[in-house]
Amino acid sequence: MSTSDTSTTAPATSSTLATTAAKHRLGGRWIEDWRPEDPEFWTTRGKPIARRNLIFSVASEHIGFSIWSLWSVLVLFLGPEYGFDPAQKFLLTALPTLVGAVLRLPYTFAVAIFGGRNWTIVSALLLLVPTTLIAIFLQPGVEFGTLLVVAMSAGVGGGNFASSMTNINTFYPVRLKGWALGINAGGGNLGVPVVQLVGLVVLATLGTQHPRAMVVIYLPLILLAASGAAVFMDNLAQNSQAKGAIREVMTHRETWIMSLLYIGTFGSFIGFSFAFGQVLLVQFPEQFPTPVKAAALTVLGPLLGSLIRPVGGALADRYSGSRVTFWNFVAMAIGAGVVLAASQLHSLPIYIVGFTTLFVFSGLGNGSTYKMIPAIFHAKAVVEAGRGEEVDLTEKRATRRAGALIGLAGAIGALGGVGVNLAFRQSFLSFQTGDGAYLIFIAYYAVCFAITWTAFIRPQDGRPPGV
Repeated sequence: MSTSDTSTTAPATSSTLATTAAKHRLGGRWIEDWRPEDPEFWTTRGKPIARRNLIFSVASEHIGFSIWSLWSVLVLFLGPEYGFDPAQKFLLTALPTLVGAVLRLPYTFAVAIFGGRNWTIVSALLLLVPTTLIAIFLQPGVEFGTLLVVAMSAGVGGGNFASSMTNINTFYPVRLKGWALGINAGGGNLGVPVVQLVGLVVLATLGTQHPRAMVVIYLPLILLAASGAAVFMDNLAQNSQAKGAIREVMTHRETWIMSLLYIGTFGSFIGFSFAFGQVLLVQFPEQFPTPVKAAALTVLGPLLGSLIRPVGGALADRYSGSRVTFWNFVAMAIGAGVVLAASQLHSLPIYIVGFTTLFVFSGLGNGSTYKMIPAIFHAKAVVEAGRGEEVDLTEKRATRRAGALIGLAGAIGALGGVGVNLAFRQSFLSFQTGDGAYLIFIAYYAVCFAITWTAFIRPQDGRPPGV
């Protein structure tokens, strides 16, 4: 499909300005006129373009998540011949999480600077760096410091989420953002259980001696993701107007509240996904004498958490994100309590039930919290329009700010994954169990549902309505 097939023409009164601005943009396939809130435009032009960009955004983000979470599988290959203890292995899973969290901020800016399509191509190709380094260095005898650097490079896969979500947020109307962001994020999150399933197959067929087979599988998939983005995705000129939006949203109280909540949902999901296999091996060594058995169970939780994420967005579209998020954190606190009880009883079946509950509700909460972000700024736009400001201006400002907060909250939320891995590391060092970490999780989820109630549900003056 040619550029002219996908791009619409700006209104005649602004065509000269649009053409001039386009000369300063990188790459091709720029759409100048994008009006998803216009029913006629959405039905005739917008919907098929948005769907196509969503599909290839999901594909690239999915591969990014797989590479980001690759070390949750690779640590299962690191047997006695490598000489690494459990605390060192938790660091190998924590550091990619940290790097991915930090990279989410510049990746959000990158969409505004380079365009959503263009940056999707670049971010996909950057995944070749960690996979190539793993292929070169991962073998017995490698120094731990070298392996830490290699593991850190996998963080580029975590940055993909922020740029992808910021980009897709602009393509869809407010009434469909919860669904679209849920599909985009859920499809990306599926990269976690998929890479763990690939690891299970490699472990079961080749054994622990061939961890580098993992990257051989992903190298061609990375190239396919980059090629798909180049051929089928588009850049929105509207995204290029968002460069100062992060500075704007940092002055909003809701920005820091949503970041705190996202630490609880996404931070839990990615932290548990990275740590679960290692936790099983350390806490239940009798039931899991080999990594293959642990790998078989690590797939289930991330899979369910990923699949249910769009449901969280859809429920938030229907019932309001704040109410879904509130009950979600209540359920997560209960789930963490079940895990704590199972740990003390040394009951593997109850432990698995509790952790599966945590995965499911962390995924559901991912969808509902992300729906709250555009809802917050849309509600603010309604208030601003009621004060006499131009409706189109307030809606564009709301979309720009929502995209910025999606990137910022995504970055801060991913730090929760670092906290989960470090909490497990310290708990096992101090108590030889994960009980200390589970108590921390229960307390955090309690704080989150209390804040959600106070900030968004409890009647009070000055709060944006309908969040």
